[in-house]
Amino acid sequence: MSDSFSLRERLESVLEALERISRRFGGIQSPDDFLRSDEGIDRLDGICMILIAVGEAFKSIDRKTEGRLLARYPEIEWPGVKGVRDVIAHQYFEIDSEQIFGICQSDIPALIDTVRRMIEELQ
Repeated sequence: MSDSFSLRERLESVLEALERISRRFGGIQSPDDFLRSDEGIDRLDGICMILIAVGEAFKSIDRKTEGRLLARYPEIEWPGVKGVRDVIAHQYFEIDSEQIFGICQSDIPALIDTVRRMIEELQ
């Protein structure tokens, strides 16, 4: 992944995944909406799976770019983006719907904007 083309492809895949989170989050008005129905729980499960994949992707990108790429975007709290993967993967049965709600509401839109900018700047 050292050339910019494969890095751009990886970022495009991450962007598509983040946009799926936004779609799955649509209609969720409170953390309890995740827990009130089977559909809400399915949405929560799907969002968590994507967060795991996104966190892993950014860990890999950070390793392969030796920390240089993510450092260019300090507006994102990268340790948190990467760390949420570990929390979800290792404590799945203790997922906090309020935390996931907050991530979807506040962090995902900013992350989408930043990944779009990263892709544009790599072209």
